[in-house]
Amino acid sequence: MPVIEGPAFVVDGDSLVIKKNEIRIYGVDAPELNHPYGKKAKWALVALCKGQQVRAKIIEKDVHGRAVAMCFLPDGRDLSEEMVKLGLALDWPKYSEGDYRTFEPEGVRKKLWLADARQKGRMHVWAQFDARQKARAQDQAK
Repeated sequence: MPVIEGPAFVVDGDSLVIKKNEIRIYGVDAPELNHPYGKKAKWALVALCKGQQVRAKIIEKDVHGRAVAMCFLPDGRDLSEEMVKLGLALDWPKYSEGDYRTFEPEGVRKKLWLADARQKGRMHVWAQFDARQKARAQDQAK
């Protein structure tokens, strides 16, 4: 299993860049930046990684060509586990085999309902949300 280690540039709540390598954090799903809690998830991951040498154990490549990796802080904490414990990412059993489900705070799947919908294949929920966001932006532009 290849390992990349270095400072991390955080892209969003479940992806980062280490030494020019795009990395998808293993086994979890955080909200997109334009979804509820998306920016909060990103900044929580920034806070965890700031000033740290993040170690990424690469497992595979995803459909977007990013490395999927288990990511650890120097003190041994697993970034996937930490984001789930904070209630800003969900365990994604399709990929994690449920490794992080026990760390999910009660009610987090209702809070992160769009991520939960994606995991269940209900992408129409995303389309409806995005359409409402676009309509609000157009109304505000008037």
